[in-house]
Order: sequence, then C-alpha cells, then structure tokens
Amino acid sequence: MSLHSKLKDEMKQAMIAKDQVKLSTVRGLISSFANELISKGSSEPFLDDEGALTIIKRNVKQRKDAIEQFEKGGRSDLAESEKAELAILETYLPATMSREEIEKFVLAKKAEFGEVDKNRSGQFVGAIMKELKGKADGADVKAVVDKVLG
Repeated sequence: MSLHSKLKDEMKQAMIAKDQVKLSTVRGLISSFANELISKGSSEPFLDDEGALTIIKRNVKQRKDAIEQFEKGGRSDLAESEKAELAILETYLPATMSREEIEKFVLAKKAEFGEVDKNRSGQFVGAIMKELKGKADGADVKAVVDKVLG
C-alpha cells in the first residue's frame, strides 16, 4: 500500500475518531499530493512514495519554521498547534540516523576521501547527503561534518 493511499485511509479514520488536528493535517497533505500530481501533469491517481515523502518533508520544514517564528513573536498558542501537526507529520517519515551513526559514516567517508579542506566542506556535506538519501537530517550532517573537520 502506497503512502498516499495509506494517508487517505488515515483521513477516514481521523473523521470517525473526530480527531480534528490529525484530520486537518492529513487533509492538507493529501491536498499537497494532488497539487503535485496536477503540477507534474500526471494522470496517476496516487503520488509515488518518494514524491509523497518529499512533500511530507517540505511540510515538516514549514512547521518547524512556523514554530520558530511564533515562538519569537511570543505566540505560544499558535506554536503549540504547529507542534501538534508536526508530531503527526513526523510519524510518516522514515526513522533518521542518530548523530552517532552519522559521525561513524562521516569518519568512514573522510578516510575514503582523504583530507578534506574546511573550504570544501560544503561539497563533502553534499556528497554525504547524496549517499544517505533522506536517512539523515541535513542540519545534523552539517553539524557532524563541522565537528569532525574541526
């Protein structure tokens, strides 16, 4: 079962359970999926899992940015509703690597690459992100690379 069809089923379950937060969050995702299919000119009824994950990650990033802005503005009530939606969105993402796992990977890559100049750390981070393909958070990878390169 694809992620898109799973979310449609979960929307029905949220309606039955009268879970308004989950319902609105899942509805927003399904709407984003439909918009993506339309923008690509696809005649497929469902978005593939890779495309669905991309949209979910985009929504997670938007929620995190909104939480940060609301907290800076002193609007903790709005930040809390965004946090509730973020928690729901994160359940659909695959588990990401811990910083320790990322550090082991980075150290192995550094040994493979040889000495990495600090000025070229961006290229190094890019190469690592390409290999990890969504298994690790970009901010975590950058923090670990900065720490390793010292």
